[in-house]
Amino acid sequence: MQPAPKAAPVTALLDDAELVRRVAVMDHDACRQLMRRYNQVLFRTARAILKDDAEAEDALQDAYMLAFGAIGKFRGDSKLSTWLVRVVANEALGRLRKRTRAAQVIPIDIPAEDRAEEAMTESLSEQPERAAVRAETRRLLESKIDELPDGFRAVFVLRAIEEMSVEEAAAALDIPEATVRSRFFRAKGLLREALSRELDMAHADAFSFAGARCDRIVAAVMARLEAPPPAPG
Repeated sequence: MQPAPKAAPVTALLDDAELVRRVAVMDHDACRQLMRRYNQVLFRTARAILKDDAEAEDALQDAYMLAFGAIGKFRGDSKLSTWLVRVVANEALGRLRKRTRAAQVIPIDIPAEDRAEEAMTESLSEQPERAAVRAETRRLLESKIDELPDGFRAVFVLRAIEEMSVEEAAAALDIPEATVRSRFFRAKGLLREALSRELDMAHADAFSFAGARCDRIVAAVMARLEAPPPAPG
């Protein structure tokens, strides 16, 4: 690999056009800035397709290498984020096809985040109890998103979490806009049903006295009942 040409250091946030120009000549500072700008949406895209954190990270790294090598061909016909999502989605889908070739092939698209950084931010800004509740809620939501049909996950993540427009999501995933609308509507319905079932189950267990709590109370009361009466004064 040829050594990266020297370029003026990136001292401020650059717009996408300037980032593309600098990345095309392998300005490493610009590469870092581009990755930090788009890491979240691109990881979420890969994670939505592969349903595995480690493999999503590997796919994202490979996709960045492909994108950096081809970015000189980017002409700005779409947003840079849309183009990058397409690169990552293609890499992740390729890995998915290899993984499932011997098993049932799953046709499909899509949504997560720098969890360590987010968790650290929350732990510093919130009380431990609230942070724990938020973390548990996030885990529940992520698990239910993972359970969405393969064709709906990416659409849901890009539309609901990354707040892409219908047009942007359709371009990023290379599917018709009508498909984005129908999958997003169905995904929201499936997610509501799944979360509702979880809440119904939680209601039945709320303030439960089964298990350790019940044992502790029975033992405490029995200890008081079996204690010898106080000596008369």
